[in-house]
Amino acid sequence: MARRILTALFGAAVMGIGAQAASAATLDDVKAKGFVQCGVNTGLAGFAAPDASGNWSGFDVDYCKAIAAAVFGDATKVKYTPTSAKERFPALQSGEVDVLARNTTWTINRDTALGFNFRPVNYYDGQGFMVRKSLNVKSALELSGAAVCVQTGTTTELNLADYFKTNNLQYNPVVFEKLEEVNAAYDAGRCDVYTTDQSGLYSLRLTLSKPDDHMILPEIISKEPLGPAVRQGDDQWFDIVTWVHYALIQAEEFGVTQANVEEMKKSPNPDVQRFLGVEADSKIGTDLGLTNEWAVNVIKAVGNYGEVFDRNIGAGSPLKIERGLNALWNKGGIQYAPPVR
Repeated sequence: MARRILTALFGAAVMGIGAQAASAATLDDVKAKGFVQCGVNTGLAGFAAPDASGNWSGFDVDYCKAIAAAVFGDATKVKYTPTSAKERFPALQSGEVDVLARNTTWTINRDTALGFNFRPVNYYDGQGFMVRKSLNVKSALELSGAAVCVQTGTTTELNLADYFKTNNLQYNPVVFEKLEEVNAAYDAGRCDVYTTDQSGLYSLRLTLSKPDDHMILPEIISKEPLGPAVRQGDDQWFDIVTWVHYALIQAEEFGVTQANVEEMKKSPNPDVQRFLGVEADSKIGTDLGLTNEWAVNVIKAVGNYGEVFDRNIGAGSPLKIERGLNALWNKGGIQYAPPVR
């Protein structure tokens, strides 16, 4: 009896470290309330931002819509919880949100101590620096003594300290909790440098009072694999969020788009038929706890990965970010989906 009591107490203590485990019935909970609660950025152009009417759009927002489409067949059945870098993890740990789709870096600490599950990297990023062109700086190695604006509660803060220490450079951190505060401080000239993920710098530059007065330096000082996160303890929900991403990748590889998805159901390729749920005896969707139309619903809602990328942050957007590592594996990048079979 004493051993059982000690075991129970130890188990409870372990569960108290980091995040609470998911209820192992997230899909049921989501269906019961009728929507996916998605944690997003408070406002980052191209990734997640509301318009004047409160309608959200962006790369991460499209992932929220895609998950809703997979579950409900309706991309509108999603609600957004804007979170700061500091607020995002408690929101996921507490169950306030079902999934965190908020330009969040996958790290070992977040994967273990915080009790989250990451797997699909939907954007391979890296930390960079933005400066005013008037400083005549061409490299981050010329930034010794600079005042650097940085958001607290992020991997950015630690990467910044490590980079300057490694290169024997001095700097003065100007730290804020909220993204809007960092933006305002840099725009007002309170610091010489702005550092965050390079994708974020492209986005943030558009919001400055004089965007053309600023440049992004060439150095990438970190690996920032970004992607959605869920709580540990619910493999089914983890699989759904994971395979929604892989469906977007696979659709692009197959040439399935938002416009041609219905026509592609007639493809003679058995892999395409299986993917789109029209192959006889296919159980791919039902094995996920969804319908066999789940991938079709995702593509109808947001298109394939290339369409999501281009529309929000790529060639078809104001950011004009190149695909780079985020191109498909057979197009010079590393975005890759396991076989859908």
